[in-house]
Amino acid sequence: MEATVVDLRYKMKDVIKALDRNEKVTVLYHGKIKGIIIPAERESYKKITDHPFFGMSAQYNKKSVLEELNALRKSRYNDI
Repeated sequence: MEATVVDLRYKMKDVIKALDRNEKVTVLYHGKIKGIIIPAERESYKKITDHPFFGMSAQYNKKSVLEELNALRKSRYNDI
């Protein structure tokens, strides 16, 4: 989409709609390109199972979840 400075002032709603459609908006001033507005990257949500760390400790740790939590939550002075 191309928009003039006047369009940015009076038709900003159309510019925002173009950005929502992932279009770049070229800003013109006296018919010459002054800048380009690029839409922001959107966060993509992934499944937790796609993370490379998922299930990594299963092969090393044979404790149950409750045992692991108790080991993590124990007092630091239990070993004395």
